[in-house]
Amino acid sequence: MSARALIVLAAAFAGMATAVLFPGVPREIRQIVGLAPAVRSETPPSADAIKGASPLPPMDGGKVLATGKVTMTAEQIAAAGIAVSPIGDGTLIDHIMVPGTVTANVDKLARVTARVGGIVADVRKRLGSSVSAGETLAVIESREIADAKGEFLAAGRTAKLAEVTLARETKLWQLRISAEQDLLQARAKTEEARIRLDLGRQRLSALGLSDAEIEALPHQPVAALRRLEVRAPIAGRITERAAVTGAAVAADAELFSIADLATVWVEMVVPPRDLPLVREGQAVTAAGEGGAQGEGRVVFLNPFLDAQTRSARAVAEFDNHAGTWRPGAFTTVSFAAVERKVPLLAPRAAVHEVGGKKVVFVRSADGFEQREVTLGGEGEAAVEVVSGLEPGVEIAVSNTFALRAELGRAQAED
Repeated sequence: MSARALIVLAAAFAGMATAVLFPGVPREIRQIVGLAPAVRSETPPSADAIKGASPLPPMDGGKVLATGKVTMTAEQIAAAGIAVSPIGDGTLIDHIMVPGTVTANVDKLARVTARVGGIVADVRKRLGSSVSAGETLAVIESREIADAKGEFLAAGRTAKLAEVTLARETKLWQLRISAEQDLLQARAKTEEARIRLDLGRQRLSALGLSDAEIEALPHQPVAALRRLEVRAPIAGRITERAAVTGAAVAADAELFSIADLATVWVEMVVPPRDLPLVREGQAVTAAGEGGAQGEGRVVFLNPFLDAQTRSARAVAEFDNHAGTWRPGAFTTVSFAAVERKVPLLAPRAAVHEVGGKKVVFVRSADGFEQREVTLGGEGEAAVEVVSGLEPGVEIAVSNTFALRAELGRAQAED
């Protein structure tokens, strides 16, 4: 072995011992003695190099960039069916949408009760029957009605007798046969008899007898005196029936319910923010279950707010001759509020919600750009844009879901 080889071998053994005994020796010294591999020096890529890198792969004919832009040519936009229109001023018709419940018109609802306690002798109308005002629904036999009729008939006879006596005493006094005191007594008894007769008539009226029935009492058989006919106060349909033949009923017990459903009410709760746009007499439209639709008018708006909800109750009346509305059904009521001019008006189809923000797609030189906007009033087909756009800016107004889908797919892949 030559002397040069011996020197190199000795240096290597010395370097290994140094690395073991002194691990903190710099890497450069260890490289000199051959204990560490050489390190390649690489320059990190520049910003220009990153900017010049290939973009995301095209999706459905366009490129989606991370900045919320979609690059598309005019041909690709036309092929996707995306319409573009400049934004400008317009007329906004504010619509208020509130839930409602169909109820019977309280003005056309009647509860038929027993005026006296007794036994139901006859029921002449069934559940669901149509009735006319004044039609007999049932017959009740009662001792109370017999006593009232008997007292009235007795008062009538007494009044007639008193009138005869008064006429006789008047003639006798005129002939100076009887004293004036007898005439005055006859007059007093006649007035008393008339008062009792009037009181009996009023009592029978309170028990449900009409004037014609009262006048016909003297000609009725005795057996009919204990019978009271229960009549319908309004025209409509019987919606509830509690009367059963042979059953005992108490005074004021409910026997029938009658509803005239030619008109119905829709009751709503209007929140405080919408109250300035609601007024009595205002026209409304409603859409209900089973495709029911109709037009009505507000007949009542409560001037007081509910203590719990801070809202106001409103009632609208709807025509129901066709039987479209059924009480108890749920509806959505739309109020057509005042029309007003706004500086910027955008179609509803142009506005989307992305990440909790309202955005539109603005036409750019190479496609579309997503832009956040602030909305104001909302109509049925358009919305007011308060900020985020300038007049004349072109935005996508139809088939905009295609652009939103591209952005969503790109974010999912990222």
